[in-house]
Amino acid sequence: MSRLFGSVRSRATLGATLVVAVALVAAGTALLLSLRANLTGEAGTRAERSAQAVASELAARTPLGKLSGLDAEDTPVQIVDEDGVLLAASEDLERISGTGTSEVTPAPTRSEEDGRDDRDGPDHRDDDRDDRDDRDDDESLEPGEIAQGASYTNGTATVDGDTEDYRFAAVEVETPDRGRLTVHAGAPLAAEHSAVGTALTAMLIGFPLLLGVVAGVTWLVTGRALRPVEGIRREMAAITASEDLRRRVPEPATHDEVARLARTTNATLAALETSVERQRRFVADASHELRSPIASLRTQLEVAAAHPELLDLDGAVEDTVRLQNLAADLLLLARLDAGERPAGTRVDLAALAREEAAERRRVTVEAEPVEVSGSRGQLGRVLANLLDNAERHARERITVTVRREGSEAVVGVADDGEGVAEADRERIFERFVRLDAARSRDDGGAGLGLAIARDVAVRHGGTLTAGAAPAGGALFELRLPLAGSDRGTARP
Repeated sequence: MSRLFGSVRSRATLGATLVVAVALVAAGTALLLSLRANLTGEAGTRAERSAQAVASELAARTPLGKLSGLDAEDTPVQIVDEDGVLLAASEDLERISGTGTSEVTPAPTRSEEDGRDDRDGPDHRDDDRDDRDDRDDDESLEPGEIAQGASYTNGTATVDGDTEDYRFAAVEVETPDRGRLTVHAGAPLAAEHSAVGTALTAMLIGFPLLLGVVAGVTWLVTGRALRPVEGIRREMAAITASEDLRRRVPEPATHDEVARLARTTNATLAALETSVERQRRFVADASHELRSPIASLRTQLEVAAAHPELLDLDGAVEDTVRLQNLAADLLLLARLDAGERPAGTRVDLAALAREEAAERRRVTVEAEPVEVSGSRGQLGRVLANLLDNAERHARERITVTVRREGSEAVVGVADDGEGVAEADRERIFERFVRLDAARSRDDGGAGLGLAIARDVAVRHGGTLTAGAAPAGGALFELRLPLAGSDRGTARP
């Protein structure tokens, strides 16, 4: 079962079908109940009209044997007195239930017992009138008056051998000669049963067909909607298998979620390709940079092994220091690429700038106390790299300024050298990039100092840019959020 509904397409089809099924069952049930109530109400109205007609004849002193309502074939009628005694019933009525009495044979009237009409005899009418005066009725009716409204019940009746369900209406009438009588009249519910049965049959046939149509349409529409997703999945699988990050997934010509997914996937692939290419280039450049000092150191050691008197100890130490510094730079870059977050301690940039400039010549510091949040060691490395770069290219003077601008701390390192061409002001922050032609006094560094400085600045939520100094040289400007500001958090 889990495999059967393991796809989005299957679950969407099942969900849509279930929702429609529940809605159809609820709507069908409401429709059947409403239809049944309307038809039952209509039958009750017909029964009430029949009872009212008989009650009108009784109110007009029509004899029981001459009541026209007793001759209707489809409307069984019963007339009972206050004691529940059946006085009259339809001629063909054989059996009945659901009314005041189940009797179908009227009881003998007093006139039949005495051999005279029950309307004769003033004494009898006077006795009836006295009885009515002594009653405490729920509804007071004048002689000849019919009660407003009727009460309804459901039951069955057998008329001329045919048994059916009926809706009965009971109407009370105050007769001048017989007292309070109740007329029970029924209307058949065959039309209600037939209509409800037909509607139920139509629903039992139509609902499964409709659910099948809903399931089929949902299956087709969902499959069509998910077709681009399947294309993206196949292409991603092919990219993974081939390891060719230059490939891209197809982007549908729509503006829906699938198209945005494809564009985001391609952007991720592009970023991944750039990262992998950058990593490969980094490894290649690092190998190249490490080869030179290692080869030089090995040559010196081999010469020293053969001719100890020719050992260039100073050169060996210089190559070893260069190799050590390069290894330290590569290790720091690796930690930065791995997402190492700087410590959240407060650092006074003015004091840090004075410390870095203390052992350097030609460096002037103009600083005001400014605190930022971050790693003191990494920020010191940024200033050291900027000062090393300035010392290599300055003619006479290097100026370090520390100031506050709004919610930012700004550190500027300016020299009076040849400066950096505008076209190269971004390229110099790339790893292993040297501008030997433009800055001929470069002493052969690995080209990692400025790249490390920018990466550290970004990790501290700041920026590092290159520009032109007022004296005509290069100006490197480090901007960091002040400690306690909303931006004073490290970027991932």
